[in-house]
Amino acid sequence: MSRSRLMKPTRSITTAGLLAGLLFAIMAVPLGAATAPESRVGRGFGPAYDAAHETILAGTIKEVVTKHEIGSPAGMHLLVTGAQGVVDTHVGPYLSKQTKEALQTGTPVRIVGDMVSLNGKEFFLARQLTVGGRTVTVRSPHGALVREHSPRATHSRHENKTAEISQFAPDGGAR
Repeated sequence: MSRSRLMKPTRSITTAGLLAGLLFAIMAVPLGAATAPESRVGRGFGPAYDAAHETILAGTIKEVVTKHEIGSPAGMHLLVTGAQGVVDTHVGPYLSKQTKEALQTGTPVRIVGDMVSLNGKEFFLARQLTVGGRTVTVRSPHGALVREHSPRATHSRHENKTAEISQFAPDGGAR
């Protein structure tokens, strides 16, 4: 009887040790060998932007798309007709009212950006948009969307600060 009691604890220690070893082996050895995906600049919430592969798209606006379609980047899109055919160009949600008003069907545009594939469809991610002789920055060089500030709003803020500063003497005291 004492022999069976010794065997039983020994068996459960061996089983526990075996299970612990197996668990360690599973965690230590990768289950499937896979190559790491190609690293691209601009990884974040949206599609990757790679400034090293920037190209210039020149053409005319065929259509301005403001309604979001599932599977496409959120924000305004321009369907631009150029030498490459019709290109779906993402310009994002942060354009100023003045720039949006300038984007009309038939208007010539010049766009610097990067072509990406998202959900099996090609999109041209605009970094700079030139329309009506005005160049607007849509994305940073790393691909992050930037908010365009209206030239009038920036100018008036600058004037207000100048007016505030001019009320003080050069030594910082009030006049």
